[in-house]
Amino acid sequence: MTANRGLLLILLAYIAFISLGLPDGLLGVAWPSMRDTFDLPLDAIGTLLIGSTSGYMLSSFISGVVSRRLGIGRLLALSCTITALALIGYTLAPHWWILVGLALCLGLGAGAIDAGLNGYVATHHSDRMMQWLHASFGVGVTLGPLIMTVGLNLTGHWQPGYWVVGLAQLALALVFLATAPLWLKPATDVTTEAQLSDDAGKVTTTRPDLLQPASMFGSLGTLSVWVSMLLFFCYTGLELTMGLWTYSLLAESRGVSVATAGLWVSIYWGMFTVGRLLAGVFANWLGHLRLIWGSLILALFGTVLLIWNPVNAVGLFAIGLIGFAFAPVFPGLVSGTLHRVGRAHQDNTMGMQIAAAGIGGAGLPGLSGVLAARYSLEVVPWAMLVALLLLTGLYWLSLSRFSRRFD
Repeated sequence: MTANRGLLLILLAYIAFISLGLPDGLLGVAWPSMRDTFDLPLDAIGTLLIGSTSGYMLSSFISGVVSRRLGIGRLLALSCTITALALIGYTLAPHWWILVGLALCLGLGAGAIDAGLNGYVATHHSDRMMQWLHASFGVGVTLGPLIMTVGLNLTGHWQPGYWVVGLAQLALALVFLATAPLWLKPATDVTTEAQLSDDAGKVTTTRPDLLQPASMFGSLGTLSVWVSMLLFFCYTGLELTMGLWTYSLLAESRGVSVATAGLWVSIYWGMFTVGRLLAGVFANWLGHLRLIWGSLILALFGTVLLIWNPVNAVGLFAIGLIGFAFAPVFPGLVSGTLHRVGRAHQDNTMGMQIAAAGIGGAGLPGLSGVLAARYSLEVVPWAMLVALLLLTGLYWLSLSRFSRRFD
C-alpha cells in the first residue's frame, strides 16, 4: 500500500507540474487575439505579467506557513481551484483591469503549487524524481500553445483554450481534495536527532530545537536561508536572460538570419529539456552536488565560448551547451535545500527561494536589457558570466561551514 500510495502521489505531482506550465504556454499564442479583444497596445502584456508575478512571489513566499496549517493536499486543492477560477475568469472578464486582477489570482495559485510540490518531492523523493518533476513543467509549456492553436483554428477565439485548461485545473483540484489525507506526512519516531545527509557525507546534531519548524521571522534571520534565496535569484535570472536575449544577440548583433536565430532559441530550450530528462536518469548515481558542480563548470565554459565567438558556429554551439548545462541546476538546488538550511528552515526556505526565483527571472533579464541599450547586445554574455561566477561563489558558500557557523 505504501508503494502504491507513493506512486500515485508522485504521478499527481507530475500532472500538477504539467498543468503549471499550461497557462504560460497559452498566453504567448493568445496575446494577439486578447489585444484585439481589449484594444490594447503590444506592451500591455507587461502589466499582466507584473500582476501574475506579484501573486506568484507572495504565495510562494508564505507557502511554508500555509502548508503547515492546511496540509499539502488541501493547499494544492485550494491553489488549483484559485488557478482554475482565474483562467475561466479570463474568458468572462468584460474589462482589462479585471483581467489584470485575475492574473494576480493566477499567480497566487501557481506560486503555491510550485513551492508546495517542490517541498514535497524534496522531502519524500529522490533527486531523480525532482529532475523529472521539472521536466514535466516543460511538457506543459509545450502543450499550452498547441491547445490554444487548436482552439483558435476551430473557433477563431482565444477563450476556448482558457476554458479547456481552466476546467482541467478544476478537475485536478477535486483530485487533490479527494487525496488530501494521503499527502499527510506519516508519523515518525524521531525524538533526539536531526540529520542532514548527502553524497558529500552527513552532518548530525542532537539539538532537538532543529526538529521543530522555525518561524518565518526565524528563517529570515538565518544567513544560510538568504544565501539559498540568492542562489535561486541568480540561477533563474541566468536561465531567462539566455532565453530572452539569445534571439536579439544573434539576429541584431552577430548577423545571423532571423530564421536561424529563432531556430537556436528553440534549440536552447530543447537542450534544456533533454538535459533534465538525462539528469533524471543519472541523478541518483551522481547526487545533486556533483550534478550542480558539473553543470556550473560546463555553463562557465559555454559562456566563455559565447563571449569569444571567433566564428558564429562556435557561438551557436555554446548556446546549446549552455541550455544543456543549465538543465539540472534548478531541481538540483531544490533537492539540496535541506542540506543547505536544515530541517527547521526547509519549509519556509522552499517558498522563499521560489519567490526569489521569480524576482531574479524578471530582474536580471531587465538589467541585461538596460545594459544592452546603453552599450551593445554583446554586453549580455558578459553580464551572464558575472552572474554565473556569483552563482558559483554563492553555491560554494551555501555548502561551506561558514554559513552554518554564522547562523
